[in-house]
Amino acid sequence: MARASVRCIEEACRHRQEVASRKCACESCGGLLEIQNEFTPAEAGGLKTIWHQRKMSPDAIDRSGVWRFRELLPFLDANPRIISLAEGSTPLVETEQAGDWAGGVRLAIKHQGSNPTGSFKDLGMTACITQAAALGVAVVACASTGNTSSSMAAYAARAGIKALLFAPYGHTSPAKLQQAMDFGATVIEVEGSFDDAFKLLTPLAEELGLYLVNSVNPYRIEGQKTIVTEMMEQRSWVPPDYIVVPGGNLGNASSIGKGLAELKTLGLIERVPRLVVIQADGASPFYRMIASGTAGLIPEESPQTVATAIRIGNPANWKKARRALEWTKGLVEVVTDNEISEAKAMLARDGVGCEPASAATVAGIRKLRAAGRMERNADVVAVLTGHQLKDTAYIQSRLDATPEKFRKFRVPARLDAVRKLVEALLAESQEAVSPRTN
Repeated sequence: MARASVRCIEEACRHRQEVASRKCACESCGGLLEIQNEFTPAEAGGLKTIWHQRKMSPDAIDRSGVWRFRELLPFLDANPRIISLAEGSTPLVETEQAGDWAGGVRLAIKHQGSNPTGSFKDLGMTACITQAAALGVAVVACASTGNTSSSMAAYAARAGIKALLFAPYGHTSPAKLQQAMDFGATVIEVEGSFDDAFKLLTPLAEELGLYLVNSVNPYRIEGQKTIVTEMMEQRSWVPPDYIVVPGGNLGNASSIGKGLAELKTLGLIERVPRLVVIQADGASPFYRMIASGTAGLIPEESPQTVATAIRIGNPANWKKARRALEWTKGLVEVVTDNEISEAKAMLARDGVGCEPASAATVAGIRKLRAAGRMERNADVVAVLTGHQLKDTAYIQSRLDATPEKFRKFRVPARLDAVRKLVEALLAESQEAVSPRTN
C-alpha cells in the first residue's frame, strides 16, 4: 500500500537516507529527519474495516493500538519482529466538570497514562525499539526527564537490548527513575538540565555507536502519530475542533500534526482539527517564539516548572511542531505552575488522575477561553500524557503544603471512636447537600 523513505525536513536540503540508517540527523546538513510515507490510493472504508476487525483478533500485534494501524507504518520489512507490550488502545473519556471549569467547552481526554509504562512514550518506543531490533542494535540510549527513560527501559528489556539513561540530576521524578531502573536501565545522572544531558549524549551516541531513542529519532514520531488514528476511530471519524497537548520536547505535537496530515491525505478525515500546544511558564521557548513572531527558537538556559515532564528549555522538535501548528492553524499558550495545579485538582474532582504536565492542557484551555481565543462549546480533546503515579513526589508536596484541602483523620482502633467520626462526617456531608434558606 505504501513505501517509506527517510528525508531531511529542511527545505534547502531534503536529503534522503536509507531506512536502515542508524543516524537521527541528516548526513548532509545535520537537520531533523522524518519518515516520508508515499501512500498509494486507498479506499478509506476498507482501511477502517480492517482496523476494526483486528480488534477481535487473538494476535498480539493486532491488540496493539499502534500496530493495529500498521498500514500507516510501512518502514518495516515483511514479517518483522515486533517489540510490543500491547500499547495504545487508551480511553477517550468525557469530562463534563473539567470542561465546565475550563470555560464551557465539550471536553474529552485521551489518557495516555493507560499505556504499559504509564505514558504516551510507549507509542513511539514500540516503533523505535522494533526498528532498533531490526538493525541489530546492542545498546539504546536517551536523555530524559523520566517518561522516555522508563519506556525505553521496558521495551529494550523486552527486545534483549541494553538501555542507557542520561537524566538531569535533581530534575527527574524519583518514581520515573525507579521505574527505569526496575526494568534494568543503567542511569547516569548529569548535573544540569535535560538540555545539558541531551547535549552531552548526542555526540557520544555518534562516537560510541549508541542508538539514540529520543524524539529526534524519526521512528518515535511514526509510532506516536497513531494516537490520532485511534482517537478519530473512537469518535467515529469525526474530528474535534481542537486537539490540545502539553509541549516539552515537542515530539507529541510533531507526531500528531504528521498523523493528521496522513489521515487527511488518505481521505480518512474530511477536515483537520486545530492543534494547540501548552507550555509551562518557566519552560516556554516555543510559546515565546510563536508569540513574538521570530524566525528561530531562543532556548531557555535554566527552565523551571513543577511539571518535570515538560521542563525543557531547548526542544529538539520545534521546527516540526511549528510546521504542524501552521498547517492546522493552531494555537500556543503558556500557563503557570499554579494554573497547572488548579487544573490537576479539577481533573481529580472529575475522577481523572494525571501527572502535572498533562494537566497543563486543561489549564491552557481555560486560559484560551478566558481570552476569547477558543469558542464556548468548542469540541475539544485534551491529550493527557502521563499517569497520576508518575510523579508522586508532586502529590506529596501538595499534601504537605496545603493539608487543609485534604481529608485525613487518625482514630484509635475502637468502634465508638470510629462511629463518632463517621457520624460527624455524614452529618457534615448532609449539611453540604441540604438546601439553604435565608
